[in-house]
Amino acid sequence: MRGRYNDVKDYIPSNHAMTKRVGFLLYPGYLLIDLAGPMSAFASAGPRGDDPLYSIQMVSVLGGPITNRFGVSIETSMLKQRSLDTLIVVGGSRWALKPSDVEAVKAASLKVRRLASVCTGAFVLAQCGLLDGRRATTHWRRAAELQREYAAIRVESDSIFVKDGGVWTSAGTTAGIDLALAMIEEDYGASIALQVSQELVVYYRRPGGQSQFSAMSEISPESDRIRLTLSYAREHLKEPLSVDRLAEVAHLSPRQFGRLFKEETGETPAKAVERLRAEAARERIEADAEPVESIAAAVGFSDPERMRRAFLRLYGEPPQSLRRKARR
Repeated sequence: MRGRYNDVKDYIPSNHAMTKRVGFLLYPGYLLIDLAGPMSAFASAGPRGDDPLYSIQMVSVLGGPITNRFGVSIETSMLKQRSLDTLIVVGGSRWALKPSDVEAVKAASLKVRRLASVCTGAFVLAQCGLLDGRRATTHWRRAAELQREYAAIRVESDSIFVKDGGVWTSAGTTAGIDLALAMIEEDYGASIALQVSQELVVYYRRPGGQSQFSAMSEISPESDRIRLTLSYAREHLKEPLSVDRLAEVAHLSPRQFGRLFKEETGETPAKAVERLRAEAARERIEADAEPVESIAAAVGFSDPERMRRAFLRLYGEPPQSLRRKARR
């Protein structure tokens, strides 16, 4: 065997002129799938029977065993002792970083060519100030939280992954594979990245600007009343959908309805309706050249400017910008 294993901490191939070191930064409560997906992509890169193009290393601030959310422990090296080309922070539970942790991550970021996060790993980079003034993404369910807590970041809540200079961020779980494939293509070309995607039996490759799946359309509330109300809203987007009207559909008082709706969806009725309208509008905007004004009216926005503001809040970009991206 040409490389060597040190438990599961590292896989270091024998000397290869093109080998790049990729470090995955782990912390207590990280998600194994956020590690395994992109790690598998990097590990699969390279001609069959030859040395891998990447050496993969597990690192943490202090080194030693790190336990994930499901109780599995992985041995890691101390972050400052590793020389890396790319450092990727995986997602998981919110990491309560100490000042020394922040300094260690910031110091490591200055020594790498490329810095990245998978899913909620973006919160780690944000807490270290490494996303300030940059575009970034995370899991759609946590995007609003990231934007609320870190106003200096331009959160693109609907992107699969975002590259802003040498800093990359991805959405949840399998989006980490898309991020890794894009990095492989950047490093070694499209043919190598295509081979990796075929090896992993995944699409080659979802572009970073492609939408994460429709959040509101996939919501499945527990109660029949709220499910019925959401179905009604989706089918009557062009009509006025006030809280009073939706409460009538649910056969509840407006106060009861508003409280129950927020408990089961995490959104107020007004915000949910706005999101449903924006999602319906975005699909039409990206699909053809229909005038923005016509689309706004068709999905229930009172005017195009209100739709534009909704797009900026939800997607970080106006409708015309998303249309241009879809055409490219």
